[in-house]
Amino acid sequence: PAFLDRLTHLTRDSGALLIADEVMTGFRVGPQGAQGRYGVHADLVTLGKIIGGGLPIGALGGAASHLDRLAPDGPVYQAGTLSGNPLSVAGGLATLQLLADPGVYRRLEMLTDRLAEGLLKQARRAGIGITVPHVPGMWCIFFSPEPVRNLVAAQRTRRGDFARFFHSLKDQGILLPPSPFESAFISLAHEDHHIDATLAAAEIAFRTLAD
Repeated sequence: PAFLDRLTHLTRDSGALLIADEVMTGFRVGPQGAQGRYGVHADLVTLGKIIGGGLPIGALGGAASHLDRLAPDGPVYQAGTLSGNPLSVAGGLATLQLLADPGVYRRLEMLTDRLAEGLLKQARRAGIGITVPHVPGMWCIFFSPEPVRNLVAAQRTRRGDFARFFHSLKDQGILLPPSPFESAFISLAHEDHHIDATLAAAEIAFRTLAD
């Protein structure tokens, strides 16, 4: 939060626009994205396929004073192959209607917390130091007993252990992103039994790593 506050002040003082990249976090960590979660008010925001229900689409949002400068009304040209694609827009409308229910985000947070806490508990039991940064609907795992808050710290983690963990889960039918630098996601399609299956596979993986 302190970094984001400073960034906001720097852009305001210099007359620059603050752009929030919410391609991964928009409508995922909350109805107002990461901006709502961390109290940031950007001038422009970019959104990705979350607003298309997973279908190819992108969006740029912001104040009318900025967006009015874009074509066709303004001098700044912009265009896209998939602009206004009816299938993506229909999927997006259905998704946003579903996300209007506040209970959706409470459930995502509950599932994410349950998975993260379960992984930490299992790793401690196996004598393996990990950290599991997470927000509702997003998580990752680093093999390090210390918190990871930046790229330098992430690069110092035990990436070989992550690779072994990844392959163990894959062999058990649980597919994670293949890099520790990528986020994994929990969606509305996931149920409690998916969390149970992931934790069961992780327990086996941690035991293998501890041997």
